Amino acid sequence: MKFQVYLFLGTSLSCLPGLAFGQCVVTEDCAALGYTASSCDGGKGVKCPFGNGWFCAEDEAAVCEKNGFKYTCTGMGYSGGSGQPCGGKYKTCNCATNYTWNGSSCTLSCSSSYQYTCTGTGYAGGAGSACGGKYTQCTCASGYEWKNGACQQQVLNGAQGDLYYCNGTVVGVKTSDMNFYVAMQDLGRMTWSSGNNACLGYSFCGNVKGALPSEDQLVTMYNNKSLLNSLLSANGGTKLTEDRYWSSTYRDAGGHLNVHMPNGNVYGSDGDGYRYYVRPVLTKW
Repeated sequence: MKFQVYLFLGTSLSCLPGLAFGQCVVTEDCAALGYTASSCDGGKGVKCPFGNGWFCAEDEAAVCEKNGFKYTCTGMGYSGGSGQPCGGKYKTCNCATNYTWNGSSCTLSCSSSYQYTCTGTGYAGGAGSACGGKYTQCTCASGYEWKNGACQQQVLNGAQGDLYYCNGTVVGVKTSDMNFYVAMQDLGRMTWSSGNNACLGYSFCGNVKGALPSEDQLVTMYNNKSLLNSLLSANGGTKLTEDRYWSSTYRDAGGHLNVHMPNGNVYGSDGDGYRYYVRPVLTKW
């Protein structure tokens, strides 16, 4: 009886016209009846009763995938599935920040503002969160500033510890024992009047003018000469000359005092017409 059921289900009947009573002819075509597989995994299916074809039953995963549930929605750039799953998969996925669903996956989608790698000289790292390894802005190392889309060396001006800057260039130095800055070079040998005028007109930076050092300031320069000369040499200046320097300190009718830089001795003079070295100092800034 069971065979007869399969036989009936697996039989195509053809009725011939022109007969008073229809006569049916059996057609044994497994493929036409849906037995199209050559075999089924694990034998899970129905074999054609009069041929070698099989009709295989689909498992859940195959049914889900056939209906568009193809994506696990896990990994970099994914924040989970969209809607209800089927067989543990989804039709579409939700994407993490800076990622966009392109119809089959979550792909990185950074705005054009994420353009800086923030690496190299002067860079300390990125500012804020990154997208694709790039940032919208960078943080800069000490001595550098963020300007025009890059970490550029700061253009220093004014007093910075023992150095005095003008547009990024050192124009004066001092030691920790000094409360004034010394110019980077001598102005030459000249009379007191010429030297005093030259120092008063000397510009450390713009309207920041110098002055002829006092006797006490010249002695302080001598006492700190070794370190002062090192700072001058290290920053593009010239060392103090081992000779006499004019001071701004007046000594009665004999004129102004001068200091002998080789030994720090203070001398008077028989007048201000002698030609001694002058070097400006900066006392107010």
